[in-house]
This record gives sequence, structure tokens and C-alpha cells, in this order.
Amino acid sequence: MRIAATRPADVAREVEDLLRAGHRAFVVVPIDHGGMLDQERLGAARYAAGLHSSVELEAEAPTALAMAR
Repeated sequence: MRIAATRPADVAREVEDLLRAGHRAFVVVPIDHGGMLDQERLGAARYAAGLHSSVELEAEAPTALAMAR
């Protein structure tokens, strides 16, 4: 399931709700290009999901500038 909540507490709450619904794989949508906020959100998701779930940060599509390099 894709998680797009912006605050770490909201991310954890959404993961907990989805866990109760039976989901075990989560992808956190980046909002800070993998920066500190995304890392905090990812940590909150991992903590809420527990050891038996898969949690990862979604890979961002390369921008036109990055592709031109």
C-alpha cells in the first residue's frame, strides 16, 4: 500500500490502520526527495509496521535535469 501522509505521526497511524486490515507491504511516497522528513516518515512507518512487514521509500522518477547529465 502507498502511504502519502506528510507527518510521521499520520504515517504511523495510516500504517497501523492498514495492518489491521491485513496489509503487510508499504511504500512511503517521498515528499522531501529522500531527505530528513522522508527518513522520519519511513522510520515511523517501519516502527508501526513491525518486523514482519515490508516498508520502503518509493523511488522518485528522474527529472529532466538529472536525465540530461
